[in-house]
Amino acid sequence: MKIRVDATPDEETARAIASALSAYLGQSVELVVDGDEEPLATAGDGCDDPVITDRERRLREEIEGILSGGPERGHEKIDALGKLFVRDRLELLFDEIEYEDGTFARHDADGELPADGMITGVGTIHGRTVFFAANDYTVKAGSLGQMGVEKEIRLAERAVEVGAPILRLIDSTGARLNLDEREPGDTHMDRYRGGRMFYNQCIHSGQVPQIGVLYGPDIAGSAYTPVFCDYLIMVEEISGMAIASPRVVEAVTGEQTTMQDLGGPPVHATESGSADLVVPDERAAAEAVRDLLTYLPQRHDEPVPTREPDVPEANPRGLDAVIPEEPNESYDILEVIDRLVDAGSWFELKPDFAPELVTGFGRIEGRPVGIVANQPAAKSGAIFPDSAEKGAGFVWTCDAFGVPLVYLCDTPGFMVGSQVEREGVLQKGRKFIYATSNAQVPKLCVITRKAYGAGIYAMAGPSFDPDATLALPSAEIAVMGPDAAVSALFAEQLEEMDPDSRQAFEEGMRAEYEKHIDVRTQAARMQVDELLPAGDLRDQLAARLRTVRTKRRTERDRYHGTVLF
Repeated sequence: MKIRVDATPDEETARAIASALSAYLGQSVELVVDGDEEPLATAGDGCDDPVITDRERRLREEIEGILSGGPERGHEKIDALGKLFVRDRLELLFDEIEYEDGTFARHDADGELPADGMITGVGTIHGRTVFFAANDYTVKAGSLGQMGVEKEIRLAERAVEVGAPILRLIDSTGARLNLDEREPGDTHMDRYRGGRMFYNQCIHSGQVPQIGVLYGPDIAGSAYTPVFCDYLIMVEEISGMAIASPRVVEAVTGEQTTMQDLGGPPVHATESGSADLVVPDERAAAEAVRDLLTYLPQRHDEPVPTREPDVPEANPRGLDAVIPEEPNESYDILEVIDRLVDAGSWFELKPDFAPELVTGFGRIEGRPVGIVANQPAAKSGAIFPDSAEKGAGFVWTCDAFGVPLVYLCDTPGFMVGSQVEREGVLQKGRKFIYATSNAQVPKLCVITRKAYGAGIYAMAGPSFDPDATLALPSAEIAVMGPDAAVSALFAEQLEEMDPDSRQAFEEGMRAEYEKHIDVRTQAARMQVDELLPAGDLRDQLAARLRTVRTKRRTERDRYHGTVLF
């Protein structure tokens, strides 16, 4: 409908009139000045030129400026460091950003602190709602200011209330120290400020998945943000974390070091075990996050996501040929895993830390499982202090998020010696056994070959309430191996024998011992639930996982155990 007016109003007034008339009449309106054919303003459905006031235009321009991040020098700095702008990271990670909060945080700082250097909001990945908090390194090197901290705290609390994963994109130099009069004082001791971030991460642990990606050096107290995440991904060359910078380390201890030597990805991937994955670049980091989420639920009490079943990479029927006849001969447990999990579904965590124990996610008939496996190709699969801690953390986290566990046991047991005792093999070993004992998700123990000593305790052996203990024909369950047993039992007698007599005696005693630990004998006594051909293992696991998927948790009469993770 065309409506003609006598006088010529200004542009904003014309648009307001057109909009009001369109709303009142319920149809599109063209406002035309007498004598003119071209409309001065249009409004309503089907109009190519909706009414936008100067007020709205000004606001949109302000928002556009905020979304562009910090000053030019900040963008030049990330370019020099080989980093992406934070919003480009978000595009790699999310299918869509639904909304942000706190865009105008610190807008009173004359454009110096857009969004206070912290972007928080909600997006979708694989159609799932995911909350995110991301440092903007172009704003004061991603340092944490009062309003940025406030945004992160609100974001985390809302995510837990809703029941959705939290993704933290960490690229921060820590607390912002150069505070002006509008943001006075150090905030880390305030009841509802800096320290509250870490408090929330602790109490939210196990409620919703928390995934961290580290894109830069993270120093001092803020370095607790990545390590409190359930899973941490570090980007090669540009990331690092430490309780103090190299400069402070030198001032306090006299040690001269670099950030990479102090807390770079190789340190945390191979020595501290703090990093679950190290990836070559930011695109790989985004892919890893998106893959990792496919194994985790939205919240602790929701089901894990499933996919269409697929066949394994390698034929399950050929499994027995992978496992050597000799108990001390090496083989790669990953070749076993390739015959058990769906093709392309193996997602290993901490692959370079304590490699004698393999941990990771896979799918069996489309259903996620956590796999804990001794690696005979590394240190004979013995359990060292680091591998005990690695196993404990993985089991505990799987239990927190309802991911069933499959243990593949082939270990001579916990390592012995003065060095591992000093490293706390008993103290850390108890964590592994404790985690396995208390995990209430479905647990299946598979004895592929050796199950000696207390190693079988940590690996969910028969006494540790697995839903089934399955044994392959190559399995041996014993306090120790035949050679060690003969030496322990007959040490004095052997010392008194001549070499020929000693050899004959040892061979005879080993044969007797092997009869005692023969897996068929143990199956006959129901020490294992089932002895099965190796080629049937995948089918057996799939059937049993289907059966126990409705397993219920048991409440125990206590506040919590005393073994701390």
